[in-house]
Amino acid sequence: MSLSRDVADDDSDACSLMSVSSGFAPSMASSATTADWDMRSASRPPSVLSMTSSLRQNAYRHEYGRGINNYSEVYRLPADEEELSRLDKQHIMFMEVMGKYAPPMEEVLADDTPGEIKTCVDLGCGSGSWILDVARDFPHCSAVAVDLVPMQVLNMPPNCRSEVDDINLGLQHFYGDFNVVHARLISSGIRDYAGLINHIALTVRPGGLVDLSEFDFQVYGTNKKPIPIDQHASAVARWMNLVHQAVARQGGEPDAANHIHGWLRDHDAFEDVHYRRWWFQTTTWNQGTDPESRRQNRYGAAMRDDILAFLHSGRPLLLGSGCPEHILNDVEDSARKELQEGRVPGFILMQHVYGRRKH
Repeated sequence: MSLSRDVADDDSDACSLMSVSSGFAPSMASSATTADWDMRSASRPPSVLSMTSSLRQNAYRHEYGRGINNYSEVYRLPADEEELSRLDKQHIMFMEVMGKYAPPMEEVLADDTPGEIKTCVDLGCGSGSWILDVARDFPHCSAVAVDLVPMQVLNMPPNCRSEVDDINLGLQHFYGDFNVVHARLISSGIRDYAGLINHIALTVRPGGLVDLSEFDFQVYGTNKKPIPIDQHASAVARWMNLVHQAVARQGGEPDAANHIHGWLRDHDAFEDVHYRRWWFQTTTWNQGTDPESRRQNRYGAAMRDDILAFLHSGRPLLLGSGCPEHILNDVEDSARKELQEGRVPGFILMQHVYGRRKH
């Protein structure tokens, strides 16, 4: 079934062996970003980050009409209010389809160890929707939101803090700090995802949970295979392929989704690794009238709206990576029309992997 989860713990077609190389900075006590030493988090004791005007000013620059982070040349999607609104809506869609948390979450964050404060970090938190849910649902825990720009929340829960950091520089300052490490849709900004998993292995505490979700910047056909990019490809598939190429040119890993299961499963630090995949219709193209078809179309409408907003969000990345504007405008206009008409079949594949840190 398309929208129900497709559990495949032993699936081998979406896996590869873990790379032992790492593009991360070597271990050190602290390290600065490429732009400003002061922007690198020092992982202070739990507190709410003071949102000063200078921090806001330093964190952003404007490109192609959108607000872009000022500290990473790899991640080139916006971090402005329009993008944060898209991510908030996307979070609701994922939560309804994929569930709010990975199954071991409540056990791992249970308030069952006297004298120990359970902790959770969201790497590349985006709008902060997921980590804010954690802070509210587990008020006894300490929740940390990490991203290239400060989280813009006026009423931060007292047990949540926002830290500005480029995780491509490594997680040395977080080693041994967290019971849960979560990341979702960050591959476009990660230079070495396998290396990041190596760092996560040292960041999560024994018995802790690692929770990763990614997609591979491809559109799949009704045969659940990537749509070949040729003259017959849908406009949405062609646009997504442009994004795939742009992410790779900027130094990100657009194909990481297809490897995260293998990287986690084959890592010596992890056990009880589970793989799940979720197929989202790109639009409301399903012609069925049964309850499941109607359900698929309901989430297809949510994914359609997300991709429509993504068309606009992707312009700084695409134009900044060298895509000619006249070509981008043509493909973007065709993709927008295709999405709004909702007749061309297609799927987006979300891949979810979670596992436990060995004791």
